[in-house]
Amino acid sequence: MDLVRLQNSLDNISFAILFATMLIYWVGAAFPRIPYLSVLGSTGMVTANLCIATLLGARWLEAGYFPISNLYESLFFLTWGLTTIHLIAENMSGSRLVGVFTSPLAMGITAFAALTLPSGMQLSEPLVPALKSNWLMMHVSVMMLSYATLMVGSLLAIAFLIVTSGQKVELSGSSFGTRSYRNNHSVKLSKNLQLQTEGASLNQIEDNHQSSPLSTTNGHRPTAVLEMARPTQAVETEVTLSPQRLSIAQTLDNISYRIIGLGFPLLTIGIIAGAVWANEAWGSYWSWDPKETWALITWLVFAAYLHARITRGWQGRRPAILAATGFVVVWVCYLGVNLLGKGLHSYGWFF
Repeated sequence: MDLVRLQNSLDNISFAILFATMLIYWVGAAFPRIPYLSVLGSTGMVTANLCIATLLGARWLEAGYFPISNLYESLFFLTWGLTTIHLIAENMSGSRLVGVFTSPLAMGITAFAALTLPSGMQLSEPLVPALKSNWLMMHVSVMMLSYATLMVGSLLAIAFLIVTSGQKVELSGSSFGTRSYRNNHSVKLSKNLQLQTEGASLNQIEDNHQSSPLSTTNGHRPTAVLEMARPTQAVETEVTLSPQRLSIAQTLDNISYRIIGLGFPLLTIGIIAGAVWANEAWGSYWSWDPKETWALITWLVFAAYLHARITRGWQGRRPAILAATGFVVVWVCYLGVNLLGKGLHSYGWFF
């Protein structure tokens, strides 16, 4: 079997399938009453996932090492991770909106790898000495899976921002500690309002007792006159989401949080494995290489996101904006660093 020809066919087939799948998801979002479109979209994602897995397996057999050593291989591995996490997120949410946002990204990455990269960069070459290590599979594969997972979670957060654009959102709770935080806050708020109301009533009675013309001191019991409180502030009307869109927004918020919660431990494990490999290869766990620095920045951004949701009880637009920022940071860490400068992690890339 000609493995090279098989790879060239599979990358083009994967692009065609993902392009058709993207159109199916978009048509399904525009015309939700058309039957079977969600099934066709999921089938397209599964088919593309299997095609890319076969491509990577053929390349592994051809080259003799795990296929993740250059840009072409890492792009297809990233797409395989994206389609895998997409299927998990779609199964968890039961919403076709997941594919509306993930399928264009997967299709774009495949198009860039199969149609844009020079043919010389698509060929498998012998590994450079620094990459001849068992840590290649452990570190790089976990990092790429973490990138794919965090990208999907961030895309769902961007979808949440689009669905809720310019409107007030009140979610019932999808973060650890969020519901208890809100309940405690509501209890404290109600207690404070009760104390303030009782204090205001007592003060009102005392003032009326002292100033009322009906109060007497000729042996009769004083009479306190209470006046009905008049509203001092008008209630402002706020535009809120319809029940259907609110349900979609809550699903996107919940699934985004869970997917990012899955990607963050993968990123942590990948960074630790990279530090161990760096010590083995270069004699130092951390050298502030541009890739290492941006990996740390990525970790801090998503750590802040999870801290805000778990500890502070953030939900809705604020954590979604933080996750959307993380989407840009992930791309800078994965690809932008290699375009902007040269470092220790530039093997098989542009420079």
